[in-house]
Order: sequence, then C-alpha cells, then structure tokens
Amino acid sequence: MVRSKLGQTLQQNVRENSSLYLFTIVLFIMGVGFGAVVVNSLGLTQKQELFMYVSQFFHELKSDNITDPLRSFQNSLGHYLKYVGFMWILGLSIIGLPLILLMVFLKGVVVGFTVGFLVNQLQWKGLYFAIVSVLPQNLLVIPAIIIVATAGISFSLHLVQSRFLKRGGALYPRFLVYSALILIMGGIVTVAAALEAFVSPALMKHASATLLKFIIIII
Repeated sequence: MVRSKLGQTLQQNVRENSSLYLFTIVLFIMGVGFGAVVVNSLGLTQKQELFMYVSQFFHELKSDNITDPLRSFQNSLGHYLKYVGFMWILGLSIIGLPLILLMVFLKGVVVGFTVGFLVNQLQWKGLYFAIVSVLPQNLLVIPAIIIVATAGISFSLHLVQSRFLKRGGALYPRFLVYSALILIMGGIVTVAAALEAFVSPALMKHASATLLKFIIIII
C-alpha cells in the first residue's frame, strides 16, 4: 500500500513537471561536460599533483588503510542529507531557485571532472575505476538530486504564481507533496550512502591492484 502510494506520487510529479525534469537533466549533463573540459584545461603541474593524491589513495586501498566503513557511512549520509535538505529549503523560497540550478550544475561538474580526470590519466583502466567507485552510489544519488531539484524549482515557481500572479492554487497541498518527495529521496540517498561505504570500497580495492601496476609503469 505504502509503496504503491509512493510510486503514484513520483509518477504524478514526473507527469506534472516533465519539461522541468528535461531542463534539469540537460543542466546536469552540461555540468558533466564542463567538468570533463576543465580536466583538459589543467596545467601539467596541477595534473601531476592530483595524480599523486590518486596514487596515494590506491596504496591506502591496497593496504586496507581506509576509513572505517561505519564512519564513512555516517559521513556520506550526513553529506547527502545536508545536500538534499538544503535544496528543499531553497525550494521554499523564490530567491532559492537559481541556487538550486547552480547545485545541479555543480554536481554534474564534480562527476564529469572525476571521471574525466581518471580517464585522462589512466585511459580505459581509469574508466573502469570510475565505474566501480563513482557509479554505484551515483545511480541513486543523481536521480534523487534531479527529483529534489525539479520539485524545488516547481514549488518555487508556484510561489511566484501565487504571490505575484495571484494564481496557481493552494500551496499547502503542494508543500505536502514536495516534502513527501524529499523524505523519499532521503531514504534513497541513505541507501546510496550505504553503497558508498560498504560496497564501493570492496570494488575499488579489487581494481586498485591492477591500477597500481599501471601507475608504476607510467611513472
């Protein structure tokens, strides 16, 4: 029953805001592309410094000298919940709309830069590592952020219509739907944080041995 209502809420939200979803997705993709372009604009010294950090991280993975999974889960969960919560707050105000757009774009930049840098430095091996380290949690985090952002933009636009155009209907029911979506996405990013803390490290450790050999060769 609960699962059915949650599914209906999401489906209704997607139908009502299909154009906003498309805009938000395109904005995120633009951020990914911009992040990938930034990699190519880095100087040689900057790339070498970043590459040294990556190499050190691989060594720590191989020697199991990484953060305790439970602590990592708490840190990741705190980060994701703050991100989602802040976007929810921004959606409750008219002036928060451009900041929501900026957060979506920056999330894309981070993903694009991370994947782009690994591929730039380690070729297909870097792509493999990006898949096992970035993909698992982001399969949940990215859709959650897009849904939260779109819901926030929609609610903010309804605020504009209500206050300045005197139309758009009652805000309270929309506020309840908006807040319900945030709670659902909070549950999803909780699962994502668990993947990042307990699953991704094991996948990365499996990949790090091969990558260390490759790093030694190119160094």
